Amino acid sequence: MIKVSKPGLQTTVQDKGRIGFYEIGMPPSGAMDQYSYTVANLLVGNQPNAAALEITYLGPELLFEKDMRISLTGGSMPPKINGESVPMWETLAVREGDVLSFDFVKSGARVYLAVEGGIDVPVIMNSRSTYTLIGIGGFQGRPLAAGDVLQTGHMKEKDVPVGSKISDADIPAFGKAHEIRVVVGLCSYRLTEESKQSFLQTEWTVTPEANRIGYRHRGERLQFVERKQPFGAGSNPSNVTDLGYPIGSIQVPDGVEPIVLLHDAVTGGGYATIATVISSDLNRMGQIKTNEKVRFVSVSMIEALQARRETQEKLRRIAASL
Repeated sequence: MIKVSKPGLQTTVQDKGRIGFYEIGMPPSGAMDQYSYTVANLLVGNQPNAAALEITYLGPELLFEKDMRISLTGGSMPPKINGESVPMWETLAVREGDVLSFDFVKSGARVYLAVEGGIDVPVIMNSRSTYTLIGIGGFQGRPLAAGDVLQTGHMKEKDVPVGSKISDADIPAFGKAHEIRVVVGLCSYRLTEESKQSFLQTEWTVTPEANRIGYRHRGERLQFVERKQPFGAGSNPSNVTDLGYPIGSIQVPDGVEPIVLLHDAVTGGGYATIATVISSDLNRMGQIKTNEKVRFVSVSMIEALQARRETQEKLRRIAASL
């Protein structure tokens, strides 16, 4: 068991996500940085979909009430066991009575804590992920609170020796400026040609409205092509007839402050989506903090698929090395 002494700013239980329910309006939730989450599970020998803790900005203080192996990946939020610094991206051993705590986040935004066997919470719609907007999944459908007690599960598939770690080359670095690759579309035709260029040329600043639902960016105002209001669409030029929102799609209500929709966002609506973040770079989006800078870089679908294959191959290589 693991007792929560201090919960941190927002610590939730997440796994790969609640896949397959988009058509009924249920977003996937799940780990914002799927790469770091996956490596964390690999380092403790868990099955791929074992639930872990996603720790945002400010880490919790956790008391371990039995011996186990753990790992910590993601952004740099220096961890300590009993007040002594321990490494990230490595298989660690904790003993009964040990206390895990964290310093302030130095880079990135989220850390993933995987424990041997995974976090044992109820499976709801094929997932243990927390969707806080409607209070389902995870630990009672909410972020952790002081006094909560977490049970560990039985989703371990192999022993990984303490001290195992991945190559430094496979550990992502997170600065304060980010290039995020996007595929332009579905409704980019609604923008003027000048605004299409402005969207890609502007250095956007992430606003305080940046969470698991979406990241809002401040910069230039984008202009939409004048048109006759379509049947079923809103009157604002940024409105279209309702359509689906893929994870990572970017909408610009009224041309102001582009919003990248993320894992807890609504699944459809009536705003033009001008581009979609490629799957490999959704991991990086989840590690961006308020006031950091973002440039969107247009790539082709072929380049997006190649980036996804490269990420998948890297994870296969890491799995084979442990």
